[in-house]
Amino acid sequence: MTIVLFHSMYGLRPAVLAAADRLRAAGHTVHVPDLFDGRTTDDAEEGTRIKDEIGREELLRRAVAAAAPLSAQGLVYAGFSLGGSVAQNLALGDERARGLLLLHGTSDIAEDAATDIPVQLHVADPDPFETDDWLNAWYLRMRKAGADVEIHRYRGAGHMFTDPDLPDYDAEAAERAWAVALDFLAEVSGD
Repeated sequence: MTIVLFHSMYGLRPAVLAAADRLRAAGHTVHVPDLFDGRTTDDAEEGTRIKDEIGREELLRRAVAAAAPLSAQGLVYAGFSLGGSVAQNLALGDERARGLLLLHGTSDIAEDAATDIPVQLHVADPDPFETDDWLNAWYLRMRKAGADVEIHRYRGAGHMFTDPDLPDYDAEAAERAWAVALDFLAEVSGD
């Protein structure tokens, strides 16, 4: 299975590269585009400034440029937080997409969106960026679009609970999320 894994607003940090290595060890081919051109941070405010400076449209343009040459293979799009939002936008626009793995983040869904891909979301419970009302609406819209959706919530974990270098890290929640995510990817790839 070929996966395109998008980083969060913290940039292409060691945790993202470690996640890509974990996926490769499970037999997947993983591409990890750097949407921030080498800029990284461990500060949320600085990450927001970088994201805003680049702008949503430019981030999506960079993501499309990275994924388009690979899309004929039938990609699984994946991402962390902001990267999940980017991955979702690309997956819903790619008729050859095979799946969508979201860690810590989602995005708006167009009313006319249509897809039949399997989708798995891993999110903290509660999560200040993915509130219950938002997640309920997101789930219903994703189902209306035709996606097969699973949501996995991690009570007491912080927003970016899979990144060991950030304060939100929760080792137990991270390991549970990766175990479930790897099973999901094996199922999507038919292994």
